[in-house]
Amino acid sequence: MSLAIGREARKWAEKIRNPKPLAEKLGVKAGQKISIAGKLDAKFIKELQTRGADVGARMRRDSDIIFVAVDKREQLDRLPGIKESLAPDGAIWIVRPRATPSISDRDVMAAAQSSGLVDVKVARFSPTHTAEKFVIPVKDRDKHRN
Repeated sequence: MSLAIGREARKWAEKIRNPKPLAEKLGVKAGQKISIAGKLDAKFIKELQTRGADVGARMRRDSDIIFVAVDKREQLDRLPGIKESLAPDGAIWIVRPRATPSISDRDVMAAAQSSGLVDVKVARFSPTHTAEKFVIPVKDRDKHRN
């Protein structure tokens, strides 16, 4: 049995051999202001800094990206307050364990929606965690400016 992948084969082989770093996959760019809520792996935080991001371990006003690490649904109650630190065109990544009864994708989606956020992307954060990206809807961004 063989599989013909055509003229894109070289490109795909390169992507398989050299996958994007997680921070790049999550859209982190040099100079962005990033806030962290919860406990994230020190290696990931170092990767953010290596990309040239301004990383803070507390909520900072007008953050371009906020990473929120949660282990159980009750921790989502702080999402409205966290959203207040987000730049109008910024993003919140909620990082949670995969396949656990303590927090589901439905829990995360419901909390984000009730906080006025919309989901735009899901990514594999690690073998044990997933990350879901939320933003303020474009129509509401002017209202969010302080």
